[in-house]
Amino acid sequence: MKRIVLSLAALIPAALLGQNLADIEKRVTEFQLPNGLTFVVYERHQAPIVSFLSRINAGSADDPKGQAGLAHMFEHMAFKGTKTIGTLNLAEETKAMAALEAAYDALTAERNKGSKADPAQIKSLEEALKKSIEKANGFVDKERFTKVLEEAGADGLNAFTSMDETGYVMSLPSNKLELWFALESDRFINPVFREFYNERGVIREEYRQRVESDPIGRLVYEMLTVAFSTSPYRTHPAGVPSDIESYRHADALAFRKLYYVPSNITIGIAGDVDPAEVKRLATKYFGPMPAGPKPMGMITKENEQFGEKRLTIENPSQPFVAIGYKRPSALDKDDTLFNVLASLLSDGRTSLLNKELVQDKKTALFAQAIGSFPGSRRDSLFLVFLAPNAGKTIEDCEKGVYAILDRLKTEKISPDQLKRVKIQLRAQLIRSLDSNSGMAQNLVTNKALFGDWRALFSKLDDIEKVTAEDVMAAAQKYFVSKNRTVGYTVQPQQQAKK
Repeated sequence: MKRIVLSLAALIPAALLGQNLADIEKRVTEFQLPNGLTFVVYERHQAPIVSFLSRINAGSADDPKGQAGLAHMFEHMAFKGTKTIGTLNLAEETKAMAALEAAYDALTAERNKGSKADPAQIKSLEEALKKSIEKANGFVDKERFTKVLEEAGADGLNAFTSMDETGYVMSLPSNKLELWFALESDRFINPVFREFYNERGVIREEYRQRVESDPIGRLVYEMLTVAFSTSPYRTHPAGVPSDIESYRHADALAFRKLYYVPSNITIGIAGDVDPAEVKRLATKYFGPMPAGPKPMGMITKENEQFGEKRLTIENPSQPFVAIGYKRPSALDKDDTLFNVLASLLSDGRTSLLNKELVQDKKTALFAQAIGSFPGSRRDSLFLVFLAPNAGKTIEDCEKGVYAILDRLKTEKISPDQLKRVKIQLRAQLIRSLDSNSGMAQNLVTNKALFGDWRALFSKLDDIEKVTAEDVMAAAQKYFVSKNRTVGYTVQPQQQAKK
């Protein structure tokens, strides 16, 4: 039944959609604790379930210089526990962790001697460090924090890191609301970064899987470094191997002190809850969290681009092509136009790229347009990604994309095309609000990014106001070679022939 309802979402008239959004607004409660932590709460009593999203307004783009991948580390530290949960003996564990850091300091000091370092001494110190890590890990009650939540019925327990944010999500039976407050606040106020160096190794392995062993991942990784010259977006969330292998426990503590402060955190709660009870529990459990200054906003911005950039990645697998155009952040007045353009180009079988390049001409196996990549908080890219079909080349795909984009600059899209896109974008929003977790995500993201969760509604108004002339003007303004970066993956032998 649920799938049938969602499939009808595109048929909902704008007036009825407005009524639904007005009803949503009545169910939203927002409040801020004296320490600056913001809560956005949505009441939905259809089922005794509640979903949570704790969003820290810091992601991979905020990694300190020389510590690429550090924000991602907090995703791995998310459920390691606290001073009360996850340890077999806190006093002894604390001593062992201090001894571990001392052993690491000794090894680092010897390594820093460079050519004068004693190889035998380094080997001895490496062995001492290994034993120190094993001893500290011996006091860990593995996955105890996670088990407490799972035994209480937690579902979707996870964490994620993007360029712009770090998030911690889960759903619980509504009668476990206070348990969530007790554990989540304890995790933010009294975290213990257990098994830090083990998880550092896990992150390095993820880099290998996501970048070194994945042709698409490698293309995206290298394309970011070429497309952006100064923006923090130039470093992939997977990090840099040498940085991953080097950052320390103290680096994570410093990052936490800077970014994991109440003024930089927004928590969304959606489901079977009473807002008054939520506020009472928030005050009880999060109220003691020490306040801190809100981190400074973006400093380094992307330099102006003065010409097309191109890169080629050798890989023996299926070739791919990525075409990115510089675009402003989501805070720009043109943001909605990029969503419309992305939907127009690749949302559904009748979209321009799919209809012409995939179905009719069979130039590409698939074609996808992404309105904002790799993030939204800063100036980013409008990205088109394709894979050539058998007998076709990446050059064929590239030419096909340019032909379609050039038409958008000179020919207005039809009223039917514009209507279809608007319906699809409205339907996508409705689908995203269907679940408690989707509702929490939307409310928190809009609050953190735009400063007001009501931006969730104004987006629809902005979409409705878009005209064919607006689409053509945006194509003329942004789809120009000066702002373009093109990345290929090619067979090694093909590159050798060029």
